Amino acid sequence: MNNQETLQDEKKYNKWIVVLSVLIPIVVAVLFGIKIPNVEPLTFLPPIYATINAITAIVLIIAFWAIKTKKQALHEKLMKFAIMLSVAFLAMYVAYHMTSDSTKFGGEGIVKYIYYFILITHILLSIIIIPFVLITYVRAITKNFERHKKIARIAFPLWLYVAATGVIVYVMISPYYV
Repeated sequence: MNNQETLQDEKKYNKWIVVLSVLIPIVVAVLFGIKIPNVEPLTFLPPIYATINAITAIVLIIAFWAIKTKKQALHEKLMKFAIMLSVAFLAMYVAYHMTSDSTKFGGEGIVKYIYYFILITHILLSIIIIPFVLITYVRAITKNFERHKKIARIAFPLWLYVAATGVIVYVMISPYYV
């Protein structure tokens, strides 16, 4: 396949990348505002989705190692698994917030500012990472590995930050769950 064909293959996916990159945050925001009445709060979910974030971070690190050691098939499987973990996290996160009130952080002083800095950067980057992950994935499946590597250099640390800070946010807020 030549460069022109590869770019045409990528372009086939571009509208889906744009649609998903816009739709996912909007749907999450809308669902956040919906509370399902007469449903038992899913209060057991936060430690589960925090664990999923931790596993995602570990999988991303192992996938990075795999590609650096030329284990492309393992890298591919791990990256698909990381995407599945992120989708599972998002589903559980939304389900929790549709059945439970948000927990207020009770820390004070500098810890409060640290918490909110981590939370805000986590939320913003979790939105920003969506197109990066999708573009990186498309470039891999269309076998445009040079362009894949270029964007993966940006996507990997952002995604790792989002996964790791998801765990940190959970650990910091967990004493305040009712």
